[in-house]
Amino acid sequence: MAKGHFFSVEGCEGAGKSSIIIRISEYLVSRGHQVITTREPGGIAIAEQIRSVILDRKNTEMDGRTEALLYAAARRQHYVEKIVPSIMEGKIIICDRFIDSSLAYQGHARGLGVDEVLLINEFAIDKVFPDLTIYLDVDPEVGLRRIHEHADREINRLDLESITFHQKVRDGYLKLVDRFPHRIILVNANERIDTVFIEVQQIVDRFLGKFST
Repeated sequence: MAKGHFFSVEGCEGAGKSSIIIRISEYLVSRGHQVITTREPGGIAIAEQIRSVILDRKNTEMDGRTEALLYAAARRQHYVEKIVPSIMEGKIIICDRFIDSSLAYQGHARGLGVDEVLLINEFAIDKVFPDLTIYLDVDPEVGLRRIHEHADREINRLDLESITFHQKVRDGYLKLVDRFPHRIILVNANERIDTVFIEVQQIVDRFLGKFST
């Protein structure tokens, strides 16, 4: 059996990741692919427990390095328990956030250093990166407004950060786009969801087209 593919979808708060992942997974299933969707932190029981600690709105005193290490720990368990088996089974796994979130949020925005956070995460994931990362780029003001317009959306500890923090997160992502151009593709997520989806669909089709026989 041929190995599957590992996609991640990244973006600031309110970028529309969840909506795009639902649409692209449905599209790929309609094309005959086996698709697994998951999220970070979380995706499996142990990582979901760590997620509850990281994102708990009461944990505002959490140190930046503690936060980074917790993300890496959750990522490791998720990677070995769900991501690797799915790839080996020939499936396409689509993950809502992966290593780039830690690089942008903790490495850049928290000021811990992108290279330092990269090092502990490379240890966690055996230096295995997604085959393709789609970065949904949204203005922080737009993203946060979307969050507050949807009452059913989870408001977590990171949503309570200042607009300056979220601007730093976006700046961190843009630096990652420049650093990993072979893997990360930027999509303008300020546009309507239908427009964003069409562009993402085209990106995924081009990627999978390289493997068609």
